[in-house]
Amino acid sequence: MLIENYKVPSTIVEAAQLLRHGAATIVAGGTDLTPQTEAGVREFRATLVNIQRIEEMRGISVADGRYRIGGLTTVTEILESELLAADVPVLVEAADHFASPQIRNASTLAGNLCNASPAGDMCIPLLLLDARVELARWADGSVATRSVALDAFFTAPGKTVMQDDELLTAIEFAQPADGFTATFIKSGPRPALEIATVSMGVAGVLREGVLHNVRVAIGAVAPTPLRATATEAGLEGRLLDEKVIARAAESVRQEVSPIDDARASAWYRKHLSGVYISRALVRLQGVQGVSGHVAEN
Repeated sequence: MLIENYKVPSTIVEAAQLLRHGAATIVAGGTDLTPQTEAGVREFRATLVNIQRIEEMRGISVADGRYRIGGLTTVTEILESELLAADVPVLVEAADHFASPQIRNASTLAGNLCNASPAGDMCIPLLLLDARVELARWADGSVATRSVALDAFFTAPGKTVMQDDELLTAIEFAQPADGFTATFIKSGPRPALEIATVSMGVAGVLREGVLHNVRVAIGAVAPTPLRATATEAGLEGRLLDEKVIARAAESVRQEVSPIDDARASAWYRKHLSGVYISRALVRLQGVQGVSGHVAEN
């Protein structure tokens, strides 16, 4: 469809009003939208709404024990955030492995989440942090918002629970507890500009070798980014010895449901999932309160 109207709102109120009939395409950084429309995967709607000028959707802040990241915050801004580096370095490290500097400069956090790729890099650390997304829409003469847990946000490849008249305005999560530790691993045949073959994050509060409040998130192994809840339960409150780690590797292989595609076979993705959780847990054994990162090339 040809674009008939081009709108550039400067506030969430203006954007919500423009979206209230649902017949619009939203563009921010355009790093996913542009190649998808050029390839014929998506079509523009009659109205194109450029939300780049909405300043209230930018920035990283923490208040009352909760972080808030505006939806238009770029991946580069996350990478360079001293605030995030101090509290949640795993989020910064995932940003460091995201695409290339040029794409990071334009890509927004909301855009990466709304693209809903099963291999979306920023989804993994945010799942570890029990993040929630804020969705805004026009209702009864004003902007109404709802909060959705990120692990309930994705429904299928390229699909989310967000409605056509909604806008993802922010991402929020609780400030990590003392002793929080997390690690992120991503595999691909090259270190940059690469879609993950498998990506994995493991997090929790580690005390005397025992992991509490365990979170395991995996990308590129299911129709959506996956929280491996059965594996989490098997690790909760357990001393990270060889037997526990071996059981976790077997458990995660059972929880994933990958496909064969041009980047890897389903068998290899299952195998790599087990390897990665073992590697992540071994790393967490020796690191108290510090996040790490390994890239497989």
